[in-house]
Amino acid sequence: MVKTTSIQGLLILERPKHQDERGFFREIFHLDEVEEALNAEFNGIQMNHAYSEPSVLRGIHAESWNKIVYPINGQIFAAIADIRTDSPTFGKVETFVIDDLNKIALFVSKGLANSYCVTFDAPVDYIYLVDSYYDGTDTRAVAWDDPDLNIAWPIKNPIISERDKKNPKLRDLFPERFK
Repeated sequence: MVKTTSIQGLLILERPKHQDERGFFREIFHLDEVEEALNAEFNGIQMNHAYSEPSVLRGIHAESWNKIVYPINGQIFAAIADIRTDSPTFGKVETFVIDDLNKIALFVSKGLANSYCVTFDAPVDYIYLVDSYYDGTDTRAVAWDDPDLNIAWPIKNPIISERDKKNPKLRDLFPERFK
């Protein structure tokens, strides 16, 4: 099942879980459902895997690709910010707690900024399927503690990369949107 959110291009992907004494099986997404909800094609060509220790916060990054994100285990707090300057929901943030009980995936359209932090005492494996190859030249990032985004992160002292500590604020990236 695909659910829309208040941000165009941000979808919640929920599939049933089939569980028995062996464990469980779940389909993560159906391409036809995603494409129907978007009214556009999605051609995943690169799959990435990030492993994060407890209290790690992966910064607010926006690349020029569409992606399906899925934390395999553990618990995360995900924050998706609309930083598309031509969007009617510019500056809006949607947040999600994804854990072993609700196992959802998210479809994040290009231009939306994706971030998450590990909120439990166990590491998280996080995979994402993207529709463009990464070359490092098309990434924009926003400060994780940007007051204009006002994200209520559930951890006090996150572990953040040196790069993410230096990310600019939204109003520094797009001053024309704050006049």
